Amino acid sequence: MSSPVPTLCICLFYAYFSKVLGPKLMENRKPFSLRNILIVYNFIQTVFSTWIFYEYLMSGWWGEYSFRCQPVDYSNRPMALRMARTCWWYYFSKFTEFFDTLFFILRKKNSHVSTLHVIHHGCMPFSVWMGLKFAPGGHSTFFALLNTFVHIVMYFYYMIAALGPEYQKYIWWKKYLTAFQMTQFVAIFAHQFQLLFTECDYPKTFMIWIAIHGLMFLFLFSDFYKVNYSNKKDKGKKKGPDGACMPVDDYSSTHVKKSNSNGTLSSTYLQSEFSDSYKACYSNGSTKGFVTQTIEKHNMKKIE
Repeated sequence: MSSPVPTLCICLFYAYFSKVLGPKLMENRKPFSLRNILIVYNFIQTVFSTWIFYEYLMSGWWGEYSFRCQPVDYSNRPMALRMARTCWWYYFSKFTEFFDTLFFILRKKNSHVSTLHVIHHGCMPFSVWMGLKFAPGGHSTFFALLNTFVHIVMYFYYMIAALGPEYQKYIWWKKYLTAFQMTQFVAIFAHQFQLLFTECDYPKTFMIWIAIHGLMFLFLFSDFYKVNYSNKKDKGKKKGPDGACMPVDDYSSTHVKKSNSNGTLSSTYLQSEFSDSYKACYSNGSTKGFVTQTIEKHNMKKIE
C-alpha cells in the first residue's frame, strides 16, 4: 500500500496477458477442461464474497453508517479498523478475480475475454487501491458493499453452471443476472452523486471517481444486455458470451439431442461452435460430400 506502482504494474500485465501473451501461449496447445477446478474456484469465490459482505455490514453498514452522508473514520476505534481491514480484503479480492480470465484463456475461450471483461477486471484493483489508501471507509464503501453482494449471486451462478448441462434448468435466470449487475451501477452512482447536493465531510474526488465508474460500467453492461437479450432482429443469430463479468460456461452447447426419424435434428438442438460447419451432415441424414469439406477453426488454422 506504500506505492501505487506494484498495483498499476500488475493491472497492466493483466491486460497484456489477457489480450496478447495468454492467447499466444495457448495458440498451439489443446484447451484444458478445468471443470472440477471451476466448480471449486467459484465455490471459494462465493464463500469469500459472502464473508466480505458480512464484514462490510458489521463494520458499519448494518446500522452505524448513514446512507445520506458518511465521513471516513480515521481513528483507531475497533469499528474503524475493522472497516479498513475489510476494505483491504475487498482490494485483495480484485486480484483473485483475475483467475476468471486465466481460466478462459487456458480453455481457449478467447471470445469471452472481451474488451468489457478486461476493462472491468483490469481497472478495479487500481481504483480500489486509491480508495483504500486515502479513504478506507465512509461513504464510498457502499459501492464495495453492493458489488460484493452481486458477486455472491454471480459466482454462485457460475458454480452451478460449471456442474454441467443437467444443472442448466436451475439457472434459467442468467438474463436477470446481467440486469442485476446493471441495477447495482445505477444504485452506486445515485448514492455517490447525492453528495453534490449534500454537505458532507467526505472527499468529493472519491465521490466523483466512484460515480464515474458506475456510469461507465452501466453503459458497457447495458450495451452487452441489448446485444445478447434485447435485439429481436438478430434473434436466432449467434450471440456473445453469456455473462458480462465472467461469461457462463456453455457446457450445454456441446449437448446434442437425438435426431428424429428422418435424420434431422429437433428444434431444441443447441449449436456448438462448429455446428455451422457440420450442418450439411444433419439436413437429410446424409453427408452431402462433407468428407472433403474444410473446417476453419477459431485460431484460423485449417484442417482437412
